[in-house]
Amino acid sequence: MNKCIERIYNGLVKENPTFVLMLGMCPTLAVTTSAINGIGMGLSTTAVLVMSNMLISMLRKIIPDSVRMPAFIVVVASFVTVVDFLLEGFVPSLYDSLGLYIPLIVVNCIILGRAESYASKNPVLPSIFDGIGMGLGFTVGLTSIGIVRELIGAGQIFGMQVMPDSYEPLTIFILAPGAFFVLACLVALQNKVRNNLAKKGKQVSAASGCADGCASCASKGVCGGHLIQEESKKKEEGA
Repeated sequence: MNKCIERIYNGLVKENPTFVLMLGMCPTLAVTTSAINGIGMGLSTTAVLVMSNMLISMLRKIIPDSVRMPAFIVVVASFVTVVDFLLEGFVPSLYDSLGLYIPLIVVNCIILGRAESYASKNPVLPSIFDGIGMGLGFTVGLTSIGIVRELIGAGQIFGMQVMPDSYEPLTIFILAPGAFFVLACLVALQNKVRNNLAKKGKQVSAASGCADGCASCASKGVCGGHLIQEESKKKEEGA
């Protein structure tokens, strides 16, 4: 598979930040009261991911290891500020809905994790597609949760009424407990699909959600995913 396409597939399916790696849970649970909020936060994060991955990859041989995390944060914060101003100027209603969670993109573990584990170690083009894949995966996750919560909790999708007038909305789904419940159900559904694929012999990612681009892979293969892979290799050799 072409490496760039593989990075997009990786972010959307194999290591989806929301449903597989369970990263960025704060905005995932807080802003997904509606589908438009979910897609707005997802696309904002995607823009920051792509631009920060690109710049960090370009500067990867210049940034000293001793200050790489502060340098990454400065890069990410710069792009978050640009996105923040653009949303405030052109989409004020979305800006008001997302509120504090736009500046908090700076410390989103998805962005810093990809900067540390992938962009700082790989060329520019694959790093850009890695950002696109992870960003789209995050957007799909947030939008899916937002659609379910808005549909059940308000009878609407993207602000349009889809349920009949006789439908009585379950408002708990647009409150905090509804966020946890919907996330749990969608993760369970995703795990069910992955388990069925595994039983049919189709390749799925390791149980930990780890692949070669995770932050622990640089730690001499001591992360959970690599340990699982090593155990599998030993069993195959023993057989």
